[in-house]
Amino acid sequence: MRVAIGVGGADSGAPGSVEKAAAFCIEAEKLGVDQAWSAEAWGFDAVTILAFLAARLERITLGTGIMQISARTPSMTAMTALSLATLCQGRFILGLGASGPQVVEGLQGQSFRKPMTRMREVVEIVRMACRGEKLAYQGEHYVLPRPGGEGKALRLSQPANPELPIYLATLSPRGLALTGELADGWLGTSFTPEHAEAHLAHLRRGVERAGRKLSDITLCVGGSVAITDDPEPLVEAAKPRLAFTLGAMGSATTNFYNDAFKRGGFEDAAVEVQRLWLEGKRAEAARAVPDAMVERTNLFGPEAHVRARIRKYRDAGVAVLRVAPAGQTPAERLDTLGRSVELVREEAPD
Repeated sequence: MRVAIGVGGADSGAPGSVEKAAAFCIEAEKLGVDQAWSAEAWGFDAVTILAFLAARLERITLGTGIMQISARTPSMTAMTALSLATLCQGRFILGLGASGPQVVEGLQGQSFRKPMTRMREVVEIVRMACRGEKLAYQGEHYVLPRPGGEGKALRLSQPANPELPIYLATLSPRGLALTGELADGWLGTSFTPEHAEAHLAHLRRGVERAGRKLSDITLCVGGSVAITDDPEPLVEAAKPRLAFTLGAMGSATTNFYNDAFKRGGFEDAAVEVQRLWLEGKRAEAARAVPDAMVERTNLFGPEAHVRARIRKYRDAGVAVLRVAPAGQTPAERLDTLGRSVELVREEAPD
């Protein structure tokens, strides 16, 4: 099992934050971390920070976690991915996601209609570009060249890179099946190893449709980690974030995170937390988040407990454990991260 960390986030973009992220990643690389994934919501974009990090790191694989497919044309997505792969000397993974209707329609001004059809078309066009083919494509969302104009099918001038890996961040049953069919890896959230089949059953349906095996898909999931004899304060501190996820990460009718938790054994809690959040009762929504939901989506507790959690992820088939180390200062976070890497190496060696 490999270890990954995240950089950036929805609230990223403050002055000096990129330098701080780079300093943390440099130390994380020394500790043996294997991957660093950027984020893209409404703060930093997923690309710029990786270009900054690529000039400072020597070993870590960098990935976009995720590039929103509605924020760029497929050809620009391919151009950017190939450029980043060059900057990273091949240590790059293209992570793509459909985001949700609030961001796609509210921020990007694009239609959220048929997001998985759009995802399929984007992946197919990006694959064509990475193979060095001319981009002639007839899809429901994308037609290249544009009909009735003066354009012609072009191939990118960058060298082909047909092995460039593509991971998809999906949560709906249809999206998970598409990931199993098309992708090299899955960037998962709302995942607990106790209810892994809530996601894996749909991934398996996709890989079987494509004549592949589930082991052909790299599973990348995880949560926050803290090695402590008193996890209760951390559990309570995590509840507002989960309430936001269940109540605000989507609309009242479309919240893929909420739906995933329902499938994963928390249906009553997911419904209640969303109801309270949408009624404006944020504090009550946080209090309604069950302790078990926090405990199963994170690694909080004494070392023996954290070891047991790592084994559960290992046994569920997770190949990359993405961790957010707890700590009040960068030094404390790095201490937690370093010990986490050691525990993963001991409990789930490659």
